[in-house]
Amino acid sequence: MKLQDKVCIVTGAASGIGNAIAHTYAAEGGKVVIADLALEAAQKAADDIVAKGGQAMAVAMDVTSEDQVNAGVAKVVEAWGTVDVLVSNAGIQIVNPVENFAFADWKKMLAIHLDGAFLTSKAVLPHMYAQGSGSVIFMGSVHSKEASPLKSAYVTAKHGLLGLSRVIAKEGGKKGVRTNVICPGFVRTPLVDKQIPEQAKELNISEDEVVKKVMLGQTVDGEFTTVDDIAEVALFFAAFPTNALTGQSLVASHGWFME
Repeated sequence: MKLQDKVCIVTGAASGIGNAIAHTYAAEGGKVVIADLALEAAQKAADDIVAKGGQAMAVAMDVTSEDQVNAGVAKVVEAWGTVDVLVSNAGIQIVNPVENFAFADWKKMLAIHLDGAFLTSKAVLPHMYAQGSGSVIFMGSVHSKEASPLKSAYVTAKHGLLGLSRVIAKEGGKKGVRTNVICPGFVRTPLVDKQIPEQAKELNISEDEVVKKVMLGQTVDGEFTTVDDIAEVALFFAAFPTNALTGQSLVASHGWFME
């Protein structure tokens, strides 16, 4: 068991990538916190893990609200004593060319992806520092390193996660806390499914062309990355025993982006 009795908060874990990470962590002995905007869905996800013999609890968390983040982390610490792993995964997508990108949408995107990563990190770091260990993992994207049309806010936010991770790595290294960024390619989740018709409309191409050319055209095999692929990377980082990889990012994209 790679995460035996480690307390792991995963934001946006009621579905998609976050849910796959939560199940993987629980299968490896972790005490998993399903932190999600939708409490009912979070509770169902936690119940699913418990039904399989794992340990899980649900907390309501709007990652853009400092009060909700702090209250959620406090509830976890009250129940399980500490926080060992944070996976800042909550995210949304809004696509539009820059000239048509509503400022409110820009601020919403940055708030969820960047403010959420900052606020959750700020809330858990004192507990990690107190025990002299911890792992902070941000869900970046190939768009942490690359750009695509229509995604100005998303690309900006995902680039920003690299910087935040590196700062926490510098600050937390001597206190036993390490950070990493996972950078998936296109993963077939509801978030990606929503983009297909949107991009087809904006680019004036078919939905099939969006999938085959825009999303998967630069992969080596024309395949989507899976939620299980990303969950395995998240397990690797969470269980890594030293600071050797702190501040680093890892791309999982079927060869779409290589470095």
